Amino acid sequence: MRSSSNPRRSPADLSTGLLFPLFFAAVYLSHLTLLRLPYFWDEAGYYIPAAWDFFRTGSLIPQTTLSNAHPPLPSILLASWWHLSGFVISGTRTLIVMVTATALVAIFRLTRSLLNTSAAAATVVLTATYPIWFAQSTLAHADMFAAAFTLWAIALYLEPDAENQILVSGLFSFAALSKETAIVTPLALAGFELYLLVREKNSSERRSQMLWVASLVSPVLPLAAWYAYHRHRTGFIFGNPEYLRYNATANLGPARILLSLWHRLLHLTTHMNMYVPVVCAIAVLFVPLKPSTARHLSRRTTAAIFTVIAANWVAFSVLGGALLTRYLLPIYPLILLLCVAAWQRHIRKWWLLFALSAAAFVAAIWINPPYAFAPEDNLTYRDMIVLHQRAIALIEHRYPAATVLTAWPASAELTRPELGYVHKPLKVVSLQNFAFDQIAQAAQDPGSYDTALIFSTKWEPPPNQLNLGKANTSADAKYFDFHHDLTPSEAAAMLHGEIVWQARRKGEWAAVLRFPRAVNASVTLPTRP
Repeated sequence: MRSSSNPRRSPADLSTGLLFPLFFAAVYLSHLTLLRLPYFWDEAGYYIPAAWDFFRTGSLIPQTTLSNAHPPLPSILLASWWHLSGFVISGTRTLIVMVTATALVAIFRLTRSLLNTSAAAATVVLTATYPIWFAQSTLAHADMFAAAFTLWAIALYLEPDAENQILVSGLFSFAALSKETAIVTPLALAGFELYLLVREKNSSERRSQMLWVASLVSPVLPLAAWYAYHRHRTGFIFGNPEYLRYNATANLGPARILLSLWHRLLHLTTHMNMYVPVVCAIAVLFVPLKPSTARHLSRRTTAAIFTVIAANWVAFSVLGGALLTRYLLPIYPLILLLCVAAWQRHIRKWWLLFALSAAAFVAAIWINPPYAFAPEDNLTYRDMIVLHQRAIALIEHRYPAATVLTAWPASAELTRPELGYVHKPLKVVSLQNFAFDQIAQAAQDPGSYDTALIFSTKWEPPPNQLNLGKANTSADAKYFDFHHDLTPSEAAAMLHGEIVWQARRKGEWAAVLRFPRAVNASVTLPTRP
């Protein structure tokens, strides 16, 4: 049985069913200028090609990109939607907006059942405006699908006085079939219930907890079935060997794990102005409790939420070659829920802290922090897409027969018309990135390309500005593939080419280089582990 300090609901509570169209409209309108942007980053590298293959062939195993063994539910949902909307980018992004709105309804229901309607509204607004969530709200990555199912499962699991084992099991199963790492949350809660079971003396409570343990472990079964099917079809359980090495086996050194734990702690508590609500929540803990009869989080509920946060913090410090913040997407609303709960319990004018946090989040959607980060963490990704569109349009118009030296994801953008950048595939020669060693390698074989598209692969502060991550540069380069891209002029000098176009947008840049020579070498097709 889930308990709270006061299970009664306010008559002002809204039906969650009525909230979906409201939340959908809010997300759709706030992202209106983003809905027709071409596919970006891992959308272009895996998720759209995999869904496109299923849409055309019915195969759950990708045919035109390397299989990473990601579970197939996002591909199934995307392909099913395309049968209604047509294979158009705006249709894809509309589906993701629907998934995002569904997740926000789950956050509202979760917070309202544990606290009250005003806290639920505040938590939803903070989540929706948090830059990482805001950016992911239209991107067709598996993470938003997994987050929606996970948050609904947590909402039903923590719902006071409810026994929702079957629904929770089903939702966590859908989450795991959206993204395999979503299995971390139900297993963490199963461990939490097992701990309670060991301590429980009441026989009826023990039976309930045993049912919860079984339901929370059960999502392992459909995930295992998927891996069995994947092995049967490909010979690999967890995807191609390079993908497995990059995302798991190469990440097990203690120094790398400790550094990852530190980075992930910063992601959870400070990144993109998350420090504002977190610091406010810590500060109000030193304020005496205000006299109130309002609901607050029970110790058991708080312990369950912290268990989920801690499990994901540790898991994503080990799993994943890149420390992408979207892997933590369902965790941010839980942190914000804890912050709002602390504000409400300790001060009367808690809404001032809410307003301050919301303002900080909205600012961070456009204003970049003083350290390097992935473009997909805020609207920097839009700047990157627009630059790539302009550069590729120039190449396609002026040099339609070119062989283009570039790096991923532009290598995919140039060769796959379905991603929205080109009308016909162009020939490419692929580099890993635009660091000195890669450009030097390309300079040794100048006859293999006649054009180059180079660009910033991550955002980092200009050399003359504050950079809080500068001290970690060497460690990040060793463990997380951090590198410095050469500037267009530096690359042009090393490759003996001419810059025919370059542009910048808020720290992101791209350039097209031209080499007046014939191509005499074979073409390297783009790959992405």
